[in-house]
Amino acid sequence: MTESVTMLKSPIERPLPLVRQAQPAGAFPIEALGPILGEAAVAIHELVQSPPAMCGQAVLAAAALAVQGHADVELATGQIKPVSNFFLTVAASGERKTATDQRALAPVRKHEEFLAEKYKAERLAFLNDHAAWDAARKAAIKSRKGDRAAIRNALNQLGPEPVAPPLPLLTCPDPTFEGLTLAMQQGQPSMGVFSSEGGQFVGGHAMSEENKLASAAAFSSCWDGEPIKRVRAKDGVTILPGRRLAMHLMVQPDVAHILLSDPVLVDQGMLSRYLIAALEPRAGHRFHKEPSPKSRVKLVNYEQQMYTILQRPLPHANDNPHEVAPRVLRLSRDARTMLINFADHVEGQLGPDGELKPISGLANKLPEHAARLAAVLTIFADPEAHEIGLEAVERGIKLARHYADEAIRLFEGAKIDAKLRRAARLLSWLHESWKEPNVSLPDIYQRGPSFIGSRKSALGLVVELEAHGWLRKLPGGAVVAGEHRRNVWHVIRET
Repeated sequence: MTESVTMLKSPIERPLPLVRQAQPAGAFPIEALGPILGEAAVAIHELVQSPPAMCGQAVLAAAALAVQGHADVELATGQIKPVSNFFLTVAASGERKTATDQRALAPVRKHEEFLAEKYKAERLAFLNDHAAWDAARKAAIKSRKGDRAAIRNALNQLGPEPVAPPLPLLTCPDPTFEGLTLAMQQGQPSMGVFSSEGGQFVGGHAMSEENKLASAAAFSSCWDGEPIKRVRAKDGVTILPGRRLAMHLMVQPDVAHILLSDPVLVDQGMLSRYLIAALEPRAGHRFHKEPSPKSRVKLVNYEQQMYTILQRPLPHANDNPHEVAPRVLRLSRDARTMLINFADHVEGQLGPDGELKPISGLANKLPEHAARLAAVLTIFADPEAHEIGLEAVERGIKLARHYADEAIRLFEGAKIDAKLRRAARLLSWLHESWKEPNVSLPDIYQRGPSFIGSRKSALGLVVELEAHGWLRKLPGGAVVAGEHRRNVWHVIRET
């Protein structure tokens, strides 16, 4: 929404708000995560003092990564889908994203160390076996002296070429899709894109202007569980079935705005696959508080359960360590009925005046999101499970509703004009960091927020603040910070 610049009639008028006051984020339903995941989220919150929603996102995303290779879920419609999930956490700098991510992913890092040691031993065995196989193949061909039938029979007896062990890589922070394809071709069939600095991914090669449509479509296909397909002139055709991908990106608000307001990503449908949480900042409220004695015990319980799942052998397809063949997790009768009722409720809110109409892309996938979440919670609690019960679906729906509420709130915020958003950031800097009663243009673009890099950009934002009554120009200039300036504005600090 773009607002026209209208000068105030009188300096005594109350300043106008630059943007509509955003609704506060709803409390993340940590209790819906179940005992082990929920307690782990609370423990990380107490130990790190990061926002509870961030902690809930982090452990839920880690759990999705751990279980996604073991089972798929049968939806109420009968479709079989992965239990993989894509998460996006929006938090300002200094909200301890990295520390939170490190706690949640500690079992994953430990398992990667185990896989690295295992890979060393298996790779040596593979190289020796492959050398022996290659030598035997050459000998079989040479000794038959051009006898095609004899050579064919000898090669059939020799057996298939040995398969290299998968690379010990479970997560990567900012891959291109081609790089991810190569990693999944040579590495683990179940992987995750996890980054506490998600801006590197959003601003990287994969999401550049020329690549983002293709990348978004490719990542969306991974979420859907479709085989990865790539056709390149140099590399030929690559088809990779049986791969699973989880994702958790932690990004700053400005980066999130870029994603949420990008018409290409909205139209393509990638954003409807993300479960988003935007957090209220905790900076200034993180005074020292001893965590409860049980916090570390709760975290250990989480790590042990995660590691138990990660250590379980993946169900490989045709003995291929690079491809999984997950079992199907089905809904109980009552769970299926509840999910159908939820889907009908969502459909009823998608009409022209429906509550979910502004987020119709996500809303159309809410029943599937709820089923996937319920499946993750089920397998995490019981790695042997073959059925999703009523309680798990209730918790999955509760989480899905929360994500829908967040999406509606963020959709409204994404409509705010970018220039007004920058003007609001400048006003925050003037109120919180600039101690002088007056300000000049050089003060703003030389000392102000880093996104203002020129006189032109500073002037444009000053015009907006002046129009809304937050700055009042002083005729004839004034002294600011010890220097006389020709163009000076008085900062209005109270309304």
